[in-house]
Amino acid sequence: MMKSINEMFEPINKELIQLSKNLQKMIVAEHPILYAAAEQLFNAKGKRIRPAIILLIAEITKSKKTIINEQRRLAEITEIIHTASLVHDDVIDECETRRGIETVHNIFNNKIAILAGDFLFAQSSWYLANLNNLDVVKNISKVITDFAEGEVRQGVKYFDTTISIEEYIEKSFYKTASLIASSSKATTILNNCCTNTQNDFYIYGKHIGLAFQIIDDILDVISSSNDIGKPSGLDLKNGNLTAPLIFALEEKPELYKLINQEFHGNSNINEAIKIIKNTRAIQKSKDLAEEHVQLATFILHKKYPKKDTKHLLNISYYILNRAN
Repeated sequence: MMKSINEMFEPINKELIQLSKNLQKMIVAEHPILYAAAEQLFNAKGKRIRPAIILLIAEITKSKKTIINEQRRLAEITEIIHTASLVHDDVIDECETRRGIETVHNIFNNKIAILAGDFLFAQSSWYLANLNNLDVVKNISKVITDFAEGEVRQGVKYFDTTISIEEYIEKSFYKTASLIASSSKATTILNNCCTNTQNDFYIYGKHIGLAFQIIDDILDVISSSNDIGKPSGLDLKNGNLTAPLIFALEEKPELYKLINQEFHGNSNINEAIKIIKNTRAIQKSKDLAEEHVQLATFILHKKYPKKDTKHLLNISYYILNRAN
């Protein structure tokens, strides 16, 4: 039986509750519109998967399973960076809802939304610098560059039927996995872990991040808007060819015509979704996500068998089961 989020986060539930309170205090803006826009981002509460991973790794890699203040702050910084990237994504994707509520640009406008995202990136950079750890700063600051790289890679491939699974995975790393990988490594740096341990958890975070993105892309095809808290089929509408569509193209050449027409109208999007569902593309995409979860959990089983990694393992399996 799949554990609930609260059960998986049991050792760090108090930490996550405090994290949510701290995030509100950390976002300080003098202009009321900018503050309202930034605050709106945190009203749409997510599951806090990223900070949970950071805090659990912090416990695993410390002999006394203690979490230091710098690691708590790192978890908060990571959530701010992630949230900033979402508001920019929503503008680019013209997404009207996120986690079931209106997006910032829908409530205000695109300019305010972009400024709110920039403001959050700036706030996260300030808090990051105040950790006073140059190696952590180098690791996390690279993520913001990766976000831009991912968006550009995605943008130049809109409605491009030549995109390969390898290119899709590379883009997914920049857009999603880079943050989880780098923050997983950063929390081990704060524990003064050796280079091998730092690299182990970077690779762990990378594969968990890739699996998370693949499952997200599956849900965009198979779930309703109510289930995922944002419009379904949004990737198709925006010409973002993800794993399910790339795999479906191998079986159903008629999809090429719909893509070349840029899915004009909801009927074409619905038709494409129906075609994808009638192929092995969803299962192939799930298999791809499972491969990455297996690569991540292999590190925990192989290198840290004596550590209490069950909660990290449960998060890995939870990510996979989101699409079941």
